[in-house]
Amino acid sequence: MHIYIAGICGTFMAGIAQLAQSMGVQVSGCDANVYPPMSDVLADAGITAHEGYDPASIPDDVDTILIGNALSRGNPLVEHVLTHRLRYQSGAEWLKESVLRQRKVIAVAGTHGKTSTASMITWILESAGMSPGFLIGGKPGNFDQSARLGEGDYFVIEADEYDTAFFDKRSKFVHYLPHIAVLNNLEFDHADIFDDLSQIQKQFHHLIRIVPASGAIVSNLDSPALETVLSQGCWSPVTYFSTTQSQANWYAASTSCAATEFSVNGENDVTTNITWDCMGEHNMQNALAALATASLTDVSPTRSAKALKSFIPSARRLEWMAETEDVVLFQDFAHHPTAIKTTLETLRQRYPNKQILAIIEPRSNTMQMGWHRESLGDALSTANRVWFYLPQRLNWRPEDLGAGIPLMTESDAGTLVQQILSQCDSHQGRTGSVIIAMSNGSFDAIPQQIATLLMERKD
Repeated sequence: MHIYIAGICGTFMAGIAQLAQSMGVQVSGCDANVYPPMSDVLADAGITAHEGYDPASIPDDVDTILIGNALSRGNPLVEHVLTHRLRYQSGAEWLKESVLRQRKVIAVAGTHGKTSTASMITWILESAGMSPGFLIGGKPGNFDQSARLGEGDYFVIEADEYDTAFFDKRSKFVHYLPHIAVLNNLEFDHADIFDDLSQIQKQFHHLIRIVPASGAIVSNLDSPALETVLSQGCWSPVTYFSTTQSQANWYAASTSCAATEFSVNGENDVTTNITWDCMGEHNMQNALAALATASLTDVSPTRSAKALKSFIPSARRLEWMAETEDVVLFQDFAHHPTAIKTTLETLRQRYPNKQILAIIEPRSNTMQMGWHRESLGDALSTANRVWFYLPQRLNWRPEDLGAGIPLMTESDAGTLVQQILSQCDSHQGRTGSVIIAMSNGSFDAIPQQIATLLMERKD
């Protein structure tokens, strides 16, 4: 059996590649942009990824072509597949029939925190000796791969609301056969495929519709948009978690700066205290969702708390990269105003006296289209200075956001790196600087360039 994956470097399709290979399937593929961390994951697994969508890269002995949602009509590979009537399907459909139908699926959905929450749940189950399978949209810190079959009953998957493929415009998560659906939060996003929040809520209700009565839903009581979805009909038991409403089934409150320590009150009057290496109230909320979910698999909160103490965040989730006497560098996947605001506020709590220098690559379709501009200025206001990296022009001006702080744009990566380091030098010997690079793309390796130069200065 040989499958060829078009769009193989997307986090989801790269996970499919790893799962198929572990099942004894021959795997190869292609993508327009091959870059870390997924390119490294594939290389480590010995899976070949061709650059570009040249139909000539399709092997002669291929049985099925899995087409990722990044490919649309007009793509040369798509047109070749249709013209020659080659066998094709979506990655989500292949996963459903080849893997998920045999497992108890824990599907983690939401606008924010899917990767982190799915990683936490997986690590908790792993620490409990349950050997879960998983497919996570990133490189989880506690594992060497982003996807594996596992040997236990449970399979944890990051459940994305983005559409499935050019021939299937439903959200991918409707294919996942969830036994437990974790609903982290819900806001408007993906403006390239959704016109408004109600359209996304409709897709989330499709997910709720396929959770069996014998399964469960774990939902964030602090997200009004999720309450609207649940009010449209729910046929499964619901467990609520919250960081603001103590009447929830699971409630957490921070007991330290930047939520590096917090207390949890759970069902049956269970109380647990957690100390870990993550920071930020958003991570506390993700951990609470993970604790609530793990309890449904009969893992005790005490055991979950012990696992979280050794939890390592996924790559690019407020990831520490480098540090000198005066400068600390992080990178993060934030690309939505809520996530950007949360990341910056977390760093401000952790480093109250340092200047915070934020670099943003407005790469997502929603950001490039100019959605959320009315909230982006406020989201950035916690920083001291912000640079927008614009290798391609936007149809709106970041300088007009009204954040109340200096906002600059730069199209050249090398120039931007030097501007950032120069600003750090101007603050040297005072309180120091925190650099945070935020993007859901490759960022032209700008964070890595800064890290290298900082380490050279340190040496």
